[in-house]
Amino acid sequence: MLLLFVCLILGTLVARFAKPPAGIVSGINWWVLNVALPALVLELIPKVKFDPQLWFPVAAMWLTFGGAWLLFGLLGPRLGWSRQRTGALILVCGLGNTAYMGYPMVQALHGKAGLALAVVADQIGAFPVLASAGIVVASLYSGRTPQLGPIVRRIVTFPAFVALAAGIVAGLCGGWPVVLEGVFAPIGATLTPLALFSVGLQFKFHPGQRQLGAAAWGLGWKLLLAPLACWAMGKAAGVGGLVLTVGVLQAAMAPMVSAAILADEYELEPALANTVLGAGIVLSLLTVPLGNLLLGA
Repeated sequence: MLLLFVCLILGTLVARFAKPPAGIVSGINWWVLNVALPALVLELIPKVKFDPQLWFPVAAMWLTFGGAWLLFGLLGPRLGWSRQRTGALILVCGLGNTAYMGYPMVQALHGKAGLALAVVADQIGAFPVLASAGIVVASLYSGRTPQLGPIVRRIVTFPAFVALAAGIVAGLCGGWPVVLEGVFAPIGATLTPLALFSVGLQFKFHPGQRQLGAAAWGLGWKLLLAPLACWAMGKAAGVGGLVLTVGVLQAAMAPMVSAAILADEYELEPALANTVLGAGIVLSLLTVPLGNLLLGA
């Protein structure tokens, strides 16, 4: 947990005082998404033992997004929100930071066993939600028409998704040779410090008076109601142990950085999206460990 705080604060301080070179964020994010994350997936996925309860971390990601879409889709018109504001909240509060913050936080709380389940929730759950339903919501609320071809192409060509398929095959064949594991592990280990450092570099929190109410609704769903709904779903279905805990914790993560970028790209009130993102990151550093304690982990 100390590593999380140090890397996040270091990134914030560097952005504020050190004048980092232009393009540093995009460069770090490229390494994390295209090299470190696939390496981590290749290391961990072959070691995941099949468990009939593994549907739960994936379903929790869909419930979090679907619940946000239902809640804010109904609430927005009643509170006089614009379609841009409603779409922004659905995106940033329906999609969690299950990789950049989810991986290191779950690993800090539950070690490698928890991290492997966090990868399942992220790669089979959160990322396909972002690349499919997230694009659909962004298109609908910005007045554009979603296109199926680019959505499918985005999913199947994403490096970590390709690594996921390769890792599943490797697991079915008995795992990687030891020499390859010695390559994947140290490369994948760069994800935690660089991802949190990147989040710190991008940290922004400049709430306007008219954003506070919408931000409170959004974070109330993302950090409290969504994990509660996922916990209730898991309990009702008889899910327990580490699978239940990690699924709920991933649902409780701060809003996704990529969701805020998507909101900006589709002009869905970017200022509100960044406010919710920044506040969610700070609050989740407290709410996720607290939720872990309440789960009895």
